[in-house]
Order: sequence, then structure tokens, then C-alpha cells
Amino acid sequence: MATTAKGIKLMIAGLLVMVAGFLLLSGGGSDDPNFFNEAMFDWRRLIAAPIVIISGIVIEIIAIMGNFKDKSE
Repeated sequence: MATTAKGIKLMIAGLLVMVAGFLLLSGGGSDDPNFFNEAMFDWRRLIAAPIVIISGIVIEIIAIMGNFKDKSE
């Protein structure tokens, strides 16, 4: 089998981590086009969200490239 149960669980976990990062990245816009909202330069959007998204990508790489032994084999 190409992927094991542990690899699939890690891929789902990586996907959930990336979704959490994109949720951290969302928001901060302004409803009024004549008003500039400084909230888009928040620490959460500039630092935390990209770190969480890259962590999810690293988890995906480990899940795909990892050599996990299945207990049934």
C-alpha cells in the first residue's frame, strides 16, 4: 500500500493545521474604502499565521515522504 494509516492521519492533521493558519490570516479588512484599518498589520496575521501554515506544510511533507511501517504487514 502506498500510504499507511499513520500517514493518512498525519496528512489530515497537516491539512487541519493549514486551515487553522488560513483562519488566523483572515479578517482585518475595512468596510469603508476611505478608512485604512491598521488591524491588517497585526502580529497574528504577519507572524503567527505564516508560521502555522508552514508548519502544516512540513507535516504534509513528513506524512508523504515518511517511511511508516504498518503493523499489519
